[in-house]
Amino acid sequence: MKAQTGKKTAYQARMPDAQGHIAWTDQENATWKTLMERQVELLPGRVCQEYLDGMERLALPVDRIPQLAEVDAVLREATGWETAQVPALIPFDTFFELLANRRFPVATFIRTPEELDYLQEPDIFHEIFGHCPMLTNPAFAEFTATYGRLGLEASPKERVYLARLYWMTVEFGLVDTPEGRRIYGGGIISSPKETLHALSDTPIHAPFDPMDALRTPYRIDILQPLYYVLDDLETLHDLANRDIMGMVHQAMELGLFEPRFPPKPKPAEAASA
Repeated sequence: MKAQTGKKTAYQARMPDAQGHIAWTDQENATWKTLMERQVELLPGRVCQEYLDGMERLALPVDRIPQLAEVDAVLREATGWETAQVPALIPFDTFFELLANRRFPVATFIRTPEELDYLQEPDIFHEIFGHCPMLTNPAFAEFTATYGRLGLEASPKERVYLARLYWMTVEFGLVDTPEGRRIYGGGIISSPKETLHALSDTPIHAPFDPMDALRTPYRIDILQPLYYVLDDLETLHDLANRDIMGMVHQAMELGLFEPRFPPKPKPAEAASA
């Protein structure tokens, strides 16, 4: 989720030309290739079939960063979605408006070789490789659009609760399948460490309950201590038709669960550690 306010990024998004084409450098394409090759090796037996089906439809190139028009052509046919070229960070209103209109924001920059394993700002690899294959799935696509519509009308405090639901599903969700437990969240799929961690015995796996997800604190800069597991992806379609804002208000009354992680170190503490 890239909607942030009051924060700066060192990354500069590349602007497309009049034809919508972005001229990526050889180094940037090489970074994409490195990320693709190492992550594709981890996918079999770990990600859900719906993601693999989406990858097959998108046919993402391995040796270069895809142009957004290539991705758009597949998404439009599958679920009516498109990508939207955006800067590294965008306001919450823009983020929700794009999702509500079935346009998935993609920041047109790619991480540096020094930050291959982790960066706080979602880049084009995270958005395209992590999320776009799932956007070919109708249940996932409908839930994401519904989330955008709700967020657009929500108050700032309501949006904080909605963000937790998004984090526990779209970004870091697991799903049970006839073949076993699998990953569908883009935040896991685009991270080699998180991919291995999520399906290990280290974190807690809890049955998905939207009320619990709304009340669960998280940190963006650590391996997740807890993942919620869907019975199947159709749960997201059913959730899109429920009174999510009613659940948000109930969660606000109940309050948050105790965090399962230590507080984030302050800059001075981190420097002296």
